[in-house]
Amino acid sequence: MNRNSNAYTFVFAIIIVTIIAGLLAFAATSLKPLQDANVKAEKMQNILGTIGVTGISREEAQGAFDQYIKEQLALTQEGTVDKNTDAFKIGLKNEIKKSVKNQRYPLYVAEKDGETFYIVPLYGSGLWDAIWGYIALASDKNTIVGANFDHKGETPGLGAEITTDWFQAQFKGKKILDESNNFVSVTAVKGGAKSGDTHGVDAISGGTITSNGVSNMIEERLSHYLPYFKNN
Repeated sequence: MNRNSNAYTFVFAIIIVTIIAGLLAFAATSLKPLQDANVKAEKMQNILGTIGVTGISREEAQGAFDQYIKEQLALTQEGTVDKNTDAFKIGLKNEIKKSVKNQRYPLYVAEKDGETFYIVPLYGSGLWDAIWGYIALASDKNTIVGANFDHKGETPGLGAEITTDWFQAQFKGKKILDESNNFVSVTAVKGGAKSGDTHGVDAISGGTITSNGVSNMIEERLSHYLPYFKNN
């Protein structure tokens, strides 16, 4: 074949593209188990972080998770436990697309220093894309002991501030029930929460929509756990 012809150029390009595509596919397939392991370890780290278990490496995550997490429950809308569903494998991104009746709500029951904690996974919408996280309740199923949040595409310096320590630390000690044990959740307040407000935290300046997204996410997700908390 004439190397200066268009046919040669096209054939050569097709061969190179095919080889590169094959190598990329091979690399992706080969690395997937490692990627899955890293995702699993990071999830464990985030769950444990809500109860103050921090500073553990990905290699240590499984051991620490097994040490502190005593139960992994998949709850139904009625608050019963679905023993046929693996709570850890529930992906909220797809789960929330189902009807409330058909959803399963993962709950992690942890023990640390003789105390019991309930860790609830969260998933919602920010300004630009999805936001998610975990929130841990004390044994009274009312007092927040820790929270962490993450996002896919919020604005740096604004909505992305939900990942910072100062924002997440505000939730510690807040209550999700009022004095009459009615569910009121916790809200990020534009302009700042009033002193002594046990149900409010300071919203992010310039990140109102993302702050509202966090508030809505917490309220919507926690509301589904009330039947289980009341029955247990």
